Amino acid sequence: MCKMSSILETLKFMLLLIYYYFEVFVMKFCRAPKNVAGEIVLVTGSANGIGKQIALNFARLGAILILWDIDEQGNEDTAELMKRNGALAVYTYKCDCSKREEIYAVADQVKKEVGDVNILINNAGILNGKNFIDLLDSEIEETLDVNIKAHFWTCKAFLPAMISCNHGHLVTISSTGGLTGANKLSDYCASKWAETGFLEAVAFELQAAGKKGIKTTIVFPYYVDTEMVTGVITTRPCLYPILDVEYVGRKIVDAILKEKFYLFIPPWVCFATLKIFLPTKVIFLLVEYFGIFNNLDHFKGRKKRKGNKN
Repeated sequence: MCKMSSILETLKFMLLLIYYYFEVFVMKFCRAPKNVAGEIVLVTGSANGIGKQIALNFARLGAILILWDIDEQGNEDTAELMKRNGALAVYTYKCDCSKREEIYAVADQVKKEVGDVNILINNAGILNGKNFIDLLDSEIEETLDVNIKAHFWTCKAFLPAMISCNHGHLVTISSTGGLTGANKLSDYCASKWAETGFLEAVAFELQAAGKKGIKTTIVFPYYVDTEMVTGVITTRPCLYPILDVEYVGRKIVDAILKEKFYLFIPPWVCFATLKIFLPTKVIFLLVEYFGIFNNLDHFKGRKKRKGNKN
């Protein structure tokens, strides 16, 4: 009896697997992107870079925008741009995402002044660009506080309301560094792998609880042309160019509208996951060929400012 049950379950699994692949193919051509007009969208790290471009694209779709950043002036400048580009309303808040209590306090303020967040985009982040042995303990702690712990606190603050109405979308702007390690990015890569694991686990919890109305999207971009990665070079620009920030912003919002689970920019960065099947010497050969040993040799970055992504 148990054997028959197992066979039936396996058969059901195979049929559903085929059906879901067929469904994805059909929906790619037939399904209209979801409408986000009037939805409340919160973007962390919105003053510059990717966060600013994500907000701009949502503004053009008529969303209500909540902008969080430690850079108050930059955030106000972003807000003015959003208002000129169709945002239904724009609210700005100064928030240091390295501080849990500040995140909770500002989140409470948002819920009182604006309402429950429908789309939460965790984008704020920092990058030190140092060898592990040269990193100060305080720098490591700050990277983890901003790049991953803040995701716990923002989701703690806004996910309960999404669960109560079975509607919402959680977005993590991770990195190619969330798929593979890189020279001088030990703290950064650690935080990005953690981001990926965190949102995947939350997505599985929501699915297991039947909360299928709450979507999740994890984004894995290569280096993006922002101040945060000033001085970074790419050895194989034909395969892995430094990405245009406006292009990345459009791709991210498009993925959210289409409710994609993963977004790889460029698409072939997903092949980094295949390294587990390769011999050690082949892994190091590929790493050297693609310049991962030397990408940050001339890195300058943007010192002591938080709120952007690479």
